[in-house]
Amino acid sequence: MQRFRSSGAGFQPAAGLPTGAPRGSAAAAWKGCPTRLLVLLLAAAAALAQTVSEKPSNDVRRVGQRLQCQCGCKDSVSTCNMLECSFSKPAKERIARMQAAGYSDGQIVDAFIRDYGQKIYLAPPSAFGWVVPYVGLALGLLVIYAFVKKYRKPKVMTELGPMEIDDPALEKYKEQIEEDLKKIE
Repeated sequence: MQRFRSSGAGFQPAAGLPTGAPRGSAAAAWKGCPTRLLVLLLAAAAALAQTVSEKPSNDVRRVGQRLQCQCGCKDSVSTCNMLECSFSKPAKERIARMQAAGYSDGQIVDAFIRDYGQKIYLAPPSAFGWVVPYVGLALGLLVIYAFVKKYRKPKVMTELGPMEIDDPALEKYKEQIEEDLKKIE
């Protein structure tokens, strides 16, 4: 927005600005501000009110984690991230209404299973699901340990001194090597 326009005699305020306010003053810039500020505050309040009402409670999330969203994603009802999901939002509202009516978590899950079939139920992880990663990690470490132990080169033992051969068949070769070494010197 252009505040001043140039004419031959100097600068004059642009159309829409009061002529009585000194040029460049904050009063001229903020004229009509209360209305703008009110509109801005109302828009922010409307946005916050909308997001707060859409956030489910912990109880709704707890039940929603046991139900698979039917919009095509593989998430639970409580973790579906699809924008404007056609299933999770109404399901969360239904869960909240049923909880307000006094239904238990099991009764709510049973009602969804009755309406949508067994495919909607997400079973909680069993002990098998918790143990398998740790057992796999332990087996992997054992394989690495066995591999390192088998293929690690042993250290040379220099402090033992010369090796003595106890085999009498090799004794004659030892004598021959000793004679050859004397001839070389």
